[in-house]
Amino acid sequence: MKYRGFGLGKTGKMWENEIRIRGVYLLLEKLLPEEHVNSILDIQPEELKKRGIKGVLTDLDNTLVAWNEAHLTPELVKWFAAFKEAGISVMILSNNNERRVKKFSDQADIPYIYRARKPLPFAFKRAMKKMNLSKEELVVIGDQIMTDVWGGNQIGAHTILVAPVASTDGWATKMNRRMERMVLSRMRRKGWIKWED
Repeated sequence: MKYRGFGLGKTGKMWENEIRIRGVYLLLEKLLPEEHVNSILDIQPEELKKRGIKGVLTDLDNTLVAWNEAHLTPELVKWFAAFKEAGISVMILSNNNERRVKKFSDQADIPYIYRARKPLPFAFKRAMKKMNLSKEELVVIGDQIMTDVWGGNQIGAHTILVAPVASTDGWATKMNRRMERMVLSRMRRKGWIKWED
């Protein structure tokens, strides 16, 4: 049976398949980061400043420190200081609870949003408003494509995927990692992943 109005000779099943494939591609594009780095410490403020970036939204768990680590490292103290000196504001955007996020953020003297419900765009937009920045002036950094990258891409910010700090995850992240592996596998087959070359 043909879909009425298309008139291109495709059957309903063919249109369904084409629509499904296009939908998958659109979703995959939303999950694709613009950059990948091995560590958040590889991201330097000078480079971002050249691109007109004025603010960083970063995830906490397995991006800045391991998901079960509460203390700020000396390397991160220097990293935060370098951004402050460059005039680039940093905010932590985490799906974790207030106690966890506050404990870390207070040590770093960095503003934060907890229970962000990433990848939903609401907390990203709230952070942009608090920082008084446009999407073009913002970079989103995180270790998960299903939360950080997807959320950042939804608001049109520049996204950077970071290799996880730890090889283990909290229970809530384990399901995301399974889905992430499937998505990354598909991206590899399509030749979209350049950082492994």
